[in-house]
Amino acid sequence: MKAVRRNSTPNVEARASRRGLTRKQRGVTTVEFALIAPLLFLLLCIAIDLGIAMWVNLTMQYAVREGARYSVTGQTNLDPNATNQQRYLAVVQEIKNSSMGLYSLVSPSYVITINGASQTYNTQTSYSTGMFGNPGDIVVLQINCIWPLLTPLVKPFFANGKFSFSVAATMRNEGF
Repeated sequence: MKAVRRNSTPNVEARASRRGLTRKQRGVTTVEFALIAPLLFLLLCIAIDLGIAMWVNLTMQYAVREGARYSVTGQTNLDPNATNQQRYLAVVQEIKNSSMGLYSLVSPSYVITINGASQTYNTQTSYSTGMFGNPGDIVVLQINCIWPLLTPLVKPFFANGKFSFSVAATMRNEGF
């Protein structure tokens, strides 16, 4: 008995019809990508924009915690008889040093609360005595920040197209 050898290649008609089908499909793939790509890039930009905003929030949280740690020790790094303005400026400098260069970009304003009584400070504020409290007082150092968003379709979801956030640290003054 002789073995019948089967033709492993499809017939000529089937190959021709498949070849024609793939030629037609090449243009469709390009058109589909052109329709979907803007949406994908927009979603990517939104994710990046919101991710950067969250990173700025975490970085400023770290900076305010470092500034609060610095303030509760009574340090000024200027002189032992430093005024409240010098102490305030030393704390602000510590926050600037810890903010990875974001300090000037977030337009910060400060709220310092000592034992429940709060006072708002900015760069034009006069500095009161006992600004950071006395030894044993509970001090809350809060910074209100504003971060501009980049993606145009995200801006309408935030007031003035900016991400506003507050970061704070609460600590008890050491006996300085």
